[in-house]
Amino acid sequence: MNVAEAVGRALCAAGVDQVFGVVGSGNFHVTNAMVAAGARFVAARHEGGAATMADAYARTSGTVAVVSVHQGPGLTNAMTGIAEAAKSRTPLVVLAAEVTEPRSNFHVDQEAMARAVGAVTVRVTSAEEAVEQACAAVRTAVGERRTVLLNLPLPVQALEVPDGALAQAAPPPRRAAVEPDGADVTALAELLDRSRRPVFVAGRGARGPGSRDALETLAEHYGALPATSAVAHGLFHGNPWSLGISGGFASPLAAELIRGADLIVGWGCALNMWTMRHGHLIGADATVVQVDDEPSALGAHRPVHLGVTGDVRLTAREAIEAGVGGQREGYRTAEVGAALAARIRWRDVPHEDTSTRERIDPRTLSAALDDILPAERVVGVDSGNFMGYPSAYLSVPDEKGFCFTQAFQSIGLGLATTIGAALAQPDRLPVAALGDGGALMSAVELDTVGRLGLPMVVVVYDDEAYGAEVHHFGPQGHPLDTVRFPPTDIAAIGRGYGFEAVTVRSRADLKAVADWVAGPRTAPLLVDAKVVADRGSWWLEEAFRGH
Repeated sequence: MNVAEAVGRALCAAGVDQVFGVVGSGNFHVTNAMVAAGARFVAARHEGGAATMADAYARTSGTVAVVSVHQGPGLTNAMTGIAEAAKSRTPLVVLAAEVTEPRSNFHVDQEAMARAVGAVTVRVTSAEEAVEQACAAVRTAVGERRTVLLNLPLPVQALEVPDGALAQAAPPPRRAAVEPDGADVTALAELLDRSRRPVFVAGRGARGPGSRDALETLAEHYGALPATSAVAHGLFHGNPWSLGISGGFASPLAAELIRGADLIVGWGCALNMWTMRHGHLIGADATVVQVDDEPSALGAHRPVHLGVTGDVRLTAREAIEAGVGGQREGYRTAEVGAALAARIRWRDVPHEDTSTRERIDPRTLSAALDDILPAERVVGVDSGNFMGYPSAYLSVPDEKGFCFTQAFQSIGLGLATTIGAALAQPDRLPVAALGDGGALMSAVELDTVGRLGLPMVVVVYDDEAYGAEVHHFGPQGHPLDTVRFPPTDIAAIGRGYGFEAVTVRSRADLKAVADWVAGPRTAPLLVDAKVVADRGSWWLEEAFRGH
């Protein structure tokens, strides 16, 4: 058995069962070896799409995934998706062929490229160590929650591994939950005991098994109002005290209540400029606590009064036990409960419908889609001026129903994000929410949706522009020719890839979406929504603050 086959089989033995990629000569044999060992391979049309599909799959499934790419340009094409995964600490292995001859057309410093975007590297250096080095890549990805570039040099791939080399390949141990320090838990419990208006903001680190139950129990005891960061959207779905998403996407009532908190506890949440609106959601007299199992995360974005290094679920449970007082009303007053029931959702906030005969208000569109589409859904969102509408208006059933690849804030990732999330949640309707810029940038992956037979709904908020730039620079009188574009029949593009498609200019046009939902859904659906373009979205001012 040669190294290429051994590495592919070792990765599968180490627990990898899902691979995305674009196959070239350098990664042909190792990818086929993974398929032969039982992994499912999804061929993307572009390496950037493949990397983001793998990232989204890993986030939504809770397992490690692999993206397989050709040497040189295969890796450079994938770098934006790899940067997003690395910044999000997604457990992901990037399997890349590598040339070692500097005169080769394919030669680039792949290790330096990975380090530049925050990924770590492992290289297969010999036939004797190939299996162990492949397994080490998976151990690092899982154990340290890192994106790992596994370089597989071409000269090494053909070497013969020793007999029995695969015997050492095995899945890595699960990442151990970090036990919080007892004194820190006591300090947290004392702050909760003194608080009268506590708010919990749960982030990516609160998406693990059992975390919701532990946080809701603790919140109920102290009368805390739970909220989430964007990446944890859906975690408290169905909880009548939930504030929804904190930050730029927060509804007016949610923002008001968070600002009124006397204690804010971030649970596996960075409390960064987005989640806290550059600190404007933190009241002048509020105490801020951060709980995270990575010590380096504590206070990384803003000063905190107490930092607790520990697993979210364990810390919440131990805080319950450490509390000395009885259950209290806290922030859960009758007045707050009535307000939450009436107007916590953005769609419950009255707005002037600015739809015209030719264009639909994105708020009207998003609220209508929320009613039409099945509740069991997984939503992926691209970046741009439009993105707050699907994020805030489309409800999701739980934290696995929303995939938000926005750590790098690149447009063009939303469609691939939804493909990866859909494969991890096959029993749910996948919904991709894209701007026209991101949709056209990634349109090639519409082919992947069709080949996979995904019953996906792709909604394009089409304002014929890079809307964020239009609304940021337009009021200052700058010319906008570089960020506006002629009309495009995006529905026709969808039909070319085998989609059913509809152009939406009014609520009446959405009947075609309802008809598709009713069945039989034999082809995916693309909704080309011509949206009103005369104003920026409500969150845009916050997004550009400080830029």
